[in-house]
Amino acid sequence: MLQQELKERIILGIDPGTKVMGYGIIKEAGKKLTLISMGIIKLGHLDNHALKLQRIFEKTTALITQYHPDCMALEDPFYGKNIQVILKLGRAQGVAMAAALARNIEIVEYAPRKIKQSVTGNGNASKEQVAAMLKNLLAFQESPQFLDATDGLAVAVCHAFQRQNSSGKKNYSGWEAFIKDNHHRLK
Repeated sequence: MLQQELKERIILGIDPGTKVMGYGIIKEAGKKLTLISMGIIKLGHLDNHALKLQRIFEKTTALITQYHPDCMALEDPFYGKNIQVILKLGRAQGVAMAAALARNIEIVEYAPRKIKQSVTGNGNASKEQVAAMLKNLLAFQESPQFLDATDGLAVAVCHAFQRQNSSGKKNYSGWEAFIKDNHHRLK
């Protein structure tokens, strides 16, 4: 094995939101991914947007302090018809990024479709399909109360898969090809 493949890293994945922010933390050691933690930060009870942003910054900083991630991957705000929603999501993403940048942690952004494609092989997969695939990939049983937690986890897994693909790993054109080459991951 190459030295780069043996290197471990901790990846913090964030699904930004102004009502619920999801996060997932994994350890990548070579080709092996291990779930460290996942959860949500509830923000809906706060009626002031500035307070929500402050809470996102504080909770993201606390996650960084507790788990010492090597990098942070975030979901890009999706494009929609309501510009106010996009602006608020962009601000939420920005303060999470600021928390990482304040600690000199590398940040990467991924589009929702790219995340779903990376995890399930289908860019149009539902949140439930993403969660089910993550349960198989990371061998956990519990179903989180909010799918925002698995969305945050999916961002982290997507980032791990991007490095694996860029380091000479195979790209897959479909789900069947992925399963054929990765049957050991689906146990």
